[in-house]
Amino acid sequence: MPLPRFFAELRHLPGLVRLSHSVFALPFALAALALACGGMPSLHLLGLVVAAVVFARTAGMAFNRLADAAFDARNPRTAARHLPSGRVSRYTAWGIVLLSCAAFVGVCARLNGLALALAPAALAVVLGYSLTKRFTRWSHFVLGMALGIAPLGAWVAARATLADAAPWLLACAVVFWVAGFDIVYATQDADFDRASGLHSLATALGVERALRLVPWLHGAMLAALATVGPVSGLGWAYYAGLISVLISILWETRLVARREDREIQAAFLRANALASFGYLGAVLLGLATR
Repeated sequence: MPLPRFFAELRHLPGLVRLSHSVFALPFALAALALACGGMPSLHLLGLVVAAVVFARTAGMAFNRLADAAFDARNPRTAARHLPSGRVSRYTAWGIVLLSCAAFVGVCARLNGLALALAPAALAVVLGYSLTKRFTRWSHFVLGMALGIAPLGAWVAARATLADAAPWLLACAVVFWVAGFDIVYATQDADFDRASGLHSLATALGVERALRLVPWLHGAMLAALATVGPVSGLGWAYYAGLISVLISILWETRLVARREDREIQAAFLRANALASFGYLGAVLLGLATR
């Protein structure tokens, strides 16, 4: 494909990979980084961690669009996306995947040896998620793992180790949180997915039974986040900050109960962005007052 066309189609990059959705994993990565550093990291380290999260997510999302392009074209809800509509070619999408993967590995190489050694495994999870919907109902948890890598990676960036408990608690919290809201999101396509041979808990259990799991998953998320406090020596201010996370989860639950697609979109975007940034604020409060 001619390079001019590739660069011309790059203007669609933010929409293609839903760059705004980086707000889900990034605040948890920054929270882990702050905990690992015991406060504010250097600007150099902060920049590298932000770049790593954005490059990994861009690669994963562009690959997801490639993997799902044929299904998206047949689904009325997704037919207008960039690949089915022809606004972005498969060549451009593949170029974005490969360049983002290379950039992610390059950033990891700048961090430390452990980060570089773990980079292929991280990419395997981030890219592999898109294929799991073809054979397992548990794909929501694989997506959670893909985002849960972010706090683990930030900890490795700062300390070059995964021997501490805090990053694993954060990763578990992200897995439960993401699995919960992805179950909600998947309910929009339950009928289409079932007819197309795609798997989710909504297709396996039915929408109502699948949604009953969500409060339990979000409860497990909050329990993991609460445990981070004593493990990291954080005091009352941290727990006060967690109230914003609880409010966002309750707001999402209320929106989902209305069972309207536009309400689900609001839950997926605004409520979860509030949860992630609220948690980052809780960590910064806890570190500032301990």
